[in-house]
This record gives sequence, structure tokens and C-alpha cells, in this order.
Amino acid sequence: MRVIYITLAIVIIDQISKLLVKGFAIPFLNFNYDGMYYGQSIPIIGDFFRLTYIENPGMAFGFDPGENFKLAISLFSLIASIGLAFYLYLIREKSFSLRLSIAFILGGAIGNLIDRTFYGVLFGYAPLFYGKVVDFFDFDFFNFTIFGVSYDRWPIFNIADASVTIGVIILILFYKNEDKEESEKIESEKKIDSESETSENFISNESSQAELENISKDSDEQNNYGEDTSSKSS
Repeated sequence: MRVIYITLAIVIIDQISKLLVKGFAIPFLNFNYDGMYYGQSIPIIGDFFRLTYIENPGMAFGFDPGENFKLAISLFSLIASIGLAFYLYLIREKSFSLRLSIAFILGGAIGNLIDRTFYGVLFGYAPLFYGKVVDFFDFDFFNFTIFGVSYDRWPIFNIADASVTIGVIILILFYKNEDKEESEKIESEKKIDSESETSENFISNESSQAELENISKDSDEQNNYGEDTSSKSS
């Protein structure tokens, strides 16, 4: 279960990066960090890569299903995260690639779940489970349309989103190998069991043959002994 440390590291890095972008305050220490203002964009690699602070009110690609579905999305994220954590425990003896992919996906899911669950309360703009997800990675890849919305840049995302994507890619790349290795392992075990069973049957047959030969030999000796006794009596 060491991969759980990867999940924890992703959650910590994700939350630190979001707080650095959004800003935060620690009242009892009289500390206040302003971060970026909403909508601010800082060029990193020209116009190709920028840090742009926005908040995602709904799902991926900025799709907003509305306030009526906000609670359902947050609760679904919570249940999915618990399910992934339990699944990670169940596959603790499986290959590292499979466990690594689930650890990445779980880290990303928890990272965004924290935003949806607590940010509204912590920053005083919404009740529990109605928070917004902080996004800031802004890349200019290509223009496309999804969910009826056109984009001239890739949708702004965060470390949690990137973690989920990396986890899915690892799962896709190594799933076939994992399945192949599992099938080969099962076939190997079947072959070993079959050979073992054949060997046991052979030994059993040899033992049975030897026992029959011994019985036959004993029977012959008894017959010979009876004949000798009868002859002497005569």
C-alpha cells in the first residue's frame, strides 16, 4: 500500500498550488496571502502557457449542470473517492502499474473533492458541498468544441485534473499487459496443476501396479507353500 503516499502527495501539492493561486488567510497568526485576483493571467511561456485563475462551478471543461445538480456531483465525487480507496486496498497484491494508476486517479479525485466540499465554507461564499474548483493551468493547444461550447484554448485545469488524466493513461497503456500477464499466470498455474495431477496419477498407477504384483507374488508363494506342504504330507 505504499502507493497511497503518492495519493497523499498529489492531494497536498494540489491543495498548496490552489491556495497559492487563490490566496488564503490565517486569522490567529494575523497572516494574509492575497494570491491572484480572479481572471488574472500570467504568461509563463509566451501565449502558449499561462497561469490563469478561474473557478470551475461544475464539471470538466467548465460545464455547469446548475445548482440543482451541484450537491449530487459533490456527493458522487465523495462516494467515488471512497470506492477508489477501497479498490486500491483490494488490489494491493496486484501489479505496481495498476496500483499506481488508481493512486493517481484517487489523488486527483480527492483534490477536487476538497474544493467542492469545503472551499465554499472556508472562503465564505457557499454552504458545504457547494464549493467551486480552482483551476489555473492555461495552455493553447488547438481549437475544438465540446458540450456545445467552443474553445480557442485548452480548458483551464489544475494538478488534480492532470493527476486523473495521468492515471487513466497509465491504466490504458498497461491494462492489456496486466491482463495478459494475469492470463499467462492462470495458464501457467493450470499447466502446473495438470502436470502435478498427471504425475500423481502416474505414481498412483505405479503404486497400484506394484501392489498388484506384490499381491500376486504373495499369492504364488502361498500356493507354492501349500503345494510343498501337501507333498511332504504325502
